Amino acid sequence: MRVLIVEDEPYLAEAVRDGLRLEAIAADIAGDGDSALALLSVNSYDLAVLDRDIPGPSGDEVARRIVASGSGIPILMLTAADRIDDKASGFELGADDYLTKPFELRELVLRLRALDRRRAYARPPVREIAGLRLDPFRREVFRHGRYVALTRKQFAVLEVLVVAEGGVVSAEELLERAWDENADPLTNAVRITVSALRKRLGEPWIIATVAGVGYRIDTRIDTRTDTRTDTRTDTPPEAGHGGGDRG
Repeated sequence: MRVLIVEDEPYLAEAVRDGLRLEAIAADIAGDGDSALALLSVNSYDLAVLDRDIPGPSGDEVARRIVASGSGIPILMLTAADRIDDKASGFELGADDYLTKPFELRELVLRLRALDRRRAYARPPVREIAGLRLDPFRREVFRHGRYVALTRKQFAVLEVLVVAEGGVVSAEELLERAWDENADPLTNAVRITVSALRKRLGEPWIIATVAGVGYRIDTRIDTRTDTRTDTRTDTPPEAGHGGGDRG
């Protein structure tokens, strides 16, 4: 999951971003309305956490533009005002949820998870594919009933691949969905993380490399007699160079 945090209080914004990273949620920060609109124009976000009282175009105006864009990005509004009239006006602008400052980070995470689940209403909370069971809310992964301990970044990458349901996901898309905007587009982090993830999940290798294209979950893994021949390669698709499993 990738979230845009629109908040003009740097310490709060950074604390939220760092807290979300601990939950395997990538997050970018915009300190004003102009920066928020610029990031929205070039990046794909799953959710927006939007403070109403920001410099430049107000949070209300940013919300209007998100709704008008037809992107379907759910909006969680933040504000110090807790009057019902303030909340009502926020919902009328297109907000999907509302959180009053000060708030507990845990509550924000729960609300973001709920909004993401609602957005993809056809998607079951727990995903199962090719012997894998991934629970995004407990952040647990099992393979054929065996618990697999993963780092935050490994979990984030695996979640993107599992959601694709066997479809190919490019290294660029993995970088976009599992890292934040500060990730170097020429980094080797995706290849390194996928390689480490394969080893954590164990043999037979379930993450296949589609040369020059990307990665996918091998959904044929349960029906093969020998599944090790074409899925072990770590040859990276066009993904850049340098870096590691950070964050």
